[in-house]
Amino acid sequence: MANPASYRPNPADIPPSPGVYRFLDKNGRVIYVGKAINLRNRLANYFQPLESLHPRTRKMVTTGAAVKWITVDNELEALSLEYSWIKEFAPRFNVMYRDDKSYPYLALTMGEDYPRIHITRERRRPDSRYFGPYTQVWAIRETMDLLRKVFPLRSCTKGVFNRAQALGRPCLEGYIDKCAAPCVGRICREDYRNLAEQVSSFLDGKTEPFTSHLRYQMEQAASRLEFEQAAKLRDQLRALEKVREKNTVVLDESVDADVYALAKDDLEMIVQVFYVRAGRIRGERGWVVDTPEDSDLPEMLESFLEQVYGEYRQLNQAVVPAKSVDDVEHTPTQAIPSEILMPQMPAHAPTLTAWLSEMRGKKTQIRVPKRGAKRDLMDTVTENATQALRLHKTKRVGDLTQRSEALRELQEYLELADAPLRIEGYDISHTQGTHQVGSMVVFEDGAPLKRAYRSFNIQSTPKDSADDTKAMTEVLTRRFARLRQEEAEAQKELVSAESSAQITLRRFSYPPDLIVVDGGAPQVNAAQKTLEAVGANVSVIGLAKRLEEVWLPGAEFPVILPRTSPALYLLQYLRDESHRFAIAAHRKKRGKTVRKSALDSVPGLGPVRQKALLKHFGSLKRLKEAEEGEIAEVPGIGEVMAKQIFDSLADSR
Repeated sequence: MANPASYRPNPADIPPSPGVYRFLDKNGRVIYVGKAINLRNRLANYFQPLESLHPRTRKMVTTGAAVKWITVDNELEALSLEYSWIKEFAPRFNVMYRDDKSYPYLALTMGEDYPRIHITRERRRPDSRYFGPYTQVWAIRETMDLLRKVFPLRSCTKGVFNRAQALGRPCLEGYIDKCAAPCVGRICREDYRNLAEQVSSFLDGKTEPFTSHLRYQMEQAASRLEFEQAAKLRDQLRALEKVREKNTVVLDESVDADVYALAKDDLEMIVQVFYVRAGRIRGERGWVVDTPEDSDLPEMLESFLEQVYGEYRQLNQAVVPAKSVDDVEHTPTQAIPSEILMPQMPAHAPTLTAWLSEMRGKKTQIRVPKRGAKRDLMDTVTENATQALRLHKTKRVGDLTQRSEALRELQEYLELADAPLRIEGYDISHTQGTHQVGSMVVFEDGAPLKRAYRSFNIQSTPKDSADDTKAMTEVLTRRFARLRQEEAEAQKELVSAESSAQITLRRFSYPPDLIVVDGGAPQVNAAQKTLEAVGANVSVIGLAKRLEEVWLPGAEFPVILPRTSPALYLLQYLRDESHRFAIAAHRKKRGKTVRKSALDSVPGLGPVRQKALLKHFGSLKRLKEAEEGEIAEVPGIGEVMAKQIFDSLADSR
């Protein structure tokens, strides 16, 4: 634990101007990012006597080892820079908002020659248009099915589309008129794209022209006594009206707004939003955040809006230039509406408004509705947030309690100095000694941290050996050697870098509090020797599968945890997760070997010329039967390469 006085900067050296500051730990990792109108005054608040600081702030400043800052011209630039660094470094002491679930969207891939309509949970492609989010997958599937009765867009993947195009035969959806079948030329590219634009316009709320046109066509068909055609148009009209009914008008059609509301208790807060476009509720979304004890609601709302709408800036940076006015209307920055309705004004609202307006390219307002239809809608959103918090607590309270109890029990049973907040589990997977792979899974606060999972291709163990102990030694050696290397590099960068923004993020720079290996006393003792050899002062245990015994290094007898213990359940979960991840990595490695071709062994023969050979001869079997001169006739294959191919395939003939 560091003394903040040891790295406190001289107040005279801190400029009294706007800027962004970063606290760093001893390894150069950014642990907190903040902005200030006056850097000198703001930083002085962190270097008061420790007993006067809030526990969370006290923990942050004692974890830190340095503070850096960058001055900017104004508060708007400070806000933009703060957001960029929070996204880049994910500081552990910053409040981070997270989705309470993954929401489905209806997507149109307008960047393709023949746009595809499909359901997705990601919004990454800047050349696609997304509608939603929806709360239930079944609802969005029903919407898509109804739309395709009138607008028969394809929903197939690129591989299915290309295969149908090559065969000259559409898939089942093309035969049942659920798809316009552009793959076989039933509709030209211009007409098909116009169809996709119509779907986009309809989902944007411009429904009246389509329903009026269908109604007119239906009446004309009936007057001509074409009753089958009239019935078909009637069914299409009903489908469109059913889709339109799903988006009830709640505000004036000129209103585009994001309506936010929140519900909170002492520990957590739920933020809920309704997306209103053209007066209709187009979707909803929710976030959950742990509420710090020293939280200030306006400050939290400011941070929330900064993180949410900062995503649109990132998307916009990847957008290709628009080809038409209609393309401009669907660029990601247009996801920012003209109004953002909040239950309470966030801190520094004028700066936020200017930032949002700059990203949108038009004026955006942040308002607190007091009366009328907008206030009524916010009350509805508030009720949804309250129910979401209640449901979230119902689902999580048992889990959170058990995880906390599990960590407490592990500290007690294993006689650890502190609760193991970061636990790493290791396992080895192979097939009779071949394709050996080691896995490392990470649990933080008793829950899986999947982005920190790693796999290791075993190199030192002979292929004909199934010695898991040697493989585990290699994995642990590589893991902690990399940790020491990255810590050393971070120290050098911290000394030489002008700012912490130049410090590279690391993959292995967080040391574990506890290591769990799969096995009994031999595996644990071997792991302990490895850790001692690399100079790692980390506790290690083993979990034997047969009786679920916990083994400590050098112990004559195992530690027996109660069968109903949350600590034992956590260890089992981690052990099973490391085993699952090791098997998955092993299968992937083994699958690559199985897919190898006989042509891979020919020196200098790359994928392009392999493809040319197989295309020319039709199959590997015919290639093996070919003479050397016939092989040389293939474009790109000379006489020298033809001889190498012929000689290489001679053994397999």
